Amino acid sequence: MTIFVQVILTVSEHHDLLESLNKHLPLKDKLVAAHSSINELYPFIARIAVALYDQETTLLKTYVHSSNDDNPLEHYQTLIDNAPSLKKVLDQGVPRVINDMLTFEKGKHEHTRRIGRQGYAASYTLPMFNEGEFFGFLFFNSTEKNSFTEKVLRQIDTYAHMISLMIINELASINTLTAAIKTTGHITHCRDPETGSHLDRMSRYSRLIATALADKYDLDDEYIEHIFMFAPLHDIGKIAIPDEVLLKAERLNETEMAIMKTHARKGRKMIDELIDNFGLQNFKHINVLRNIAEYHHEAVNGSGYPEGKKMDEIPIEARIVAVADVFDALTSKRPYKEAWSHDRAIRTLKTLAGEKLDADCVKALIDNFDQVTDIQQQFIEDNIG
Repeated sequence: MTIFVQVILTVSEHHDLLESLNKHLPLKDKLVAAHSSINELYPFIARIAVALYDQETTLLKTYVHSSNDDNPLEHYQTLIDNAPSLKKVLDQGVPRVINDMLTFEKGKHEHTRRIGRQGYAASYTLPMFNEGEFFGFLFFNSTEKNSFTEKVLRQIDTYAHMISLMIINELASINTLTAAIKTTGHITHCRDPETGSHLDRMSRYSRLIATALADKYDLDDEYIEHIFMFAPLHDIGKIAIPDEVLLKAERLNETEMAIMKTHARKGRKMIDELIDNFGLQNFKHINVLRNIAEYHHEAVNGSGYPEGKKMDEIPIEARIVAVADVFDALTSKRPYKEAWSHDRAIRTLKTLAGEKLDADCVKALIDNFDQVTDIQQQFIEDNIG
């Protein structure tokens, strides 16, 4: 009996350093908790960061990190071919250790110089794979040179793969939700006639605008990535619009337009049901998806729908997606119109800025038009689609 009591006391005194991971927390909070646990062992680990890889464009994009203001690569993206050292890590499929980073400040590439200026002394980079498919990098930065010894790495690897699984779980939830929505559209045979190329372009225009406005609106990389992920779902409610309205090539009459406008409310309702069915109520930024679906047809002068919201009453994510969607609609061929030229589309956006569309979002798109044309060249209109 005495031995039994002693065992119980010993177990009850143990503190689980990763206990917070059992809770419903946003990914960033979980990453911070993992970092805190690592610091119990290795206080020299100053930062853990994640960059995601876009298979279609080969872009690496900063996503989430564990530090507060200590983030030299906020809102940064680059082609993986412009990061040859990381490209080598990917090609070899093995981690990279740099135990002396003093030469990084004079590096050739912008991301290398930023990391160097931050004063990190060593780094460890792990490529992340899901079922054999590369999806990003995990970075550990240290304040001390020669800190990543074999002994340290053996323990950090365990944390690294745990963090990788957390990210996979996060992204899988979004992918599952997206797949469910697409499948619903196919099953009902009631779909938006717009092409997949339109969705590819407008989602990337949305990310471009969000990135340009990040400082003004205090948007972090995780939020920006969710705008990119959720933008293609803006018109989910059109699944419930009858074919004779949705697929009509001519201008809609007043009654038909009233039916079409119901897709915003229907979209919000469908998303709420999907969120409940997939248990995603606690998913960070899930309201971004709700707001995009419901409010992307609101106008800053209050003339939009479904609620007639004005200016800042309209969530910024909905204002961003509205500009991206309108611009691509103008510059794309449709059954009822030819594609407009860039000049004509830009003139129209400027006319709509401050009336129908958010002026900051319009300016962000126009000011970064070189990136707009790059996106258009990468995702050419699919006439078959």
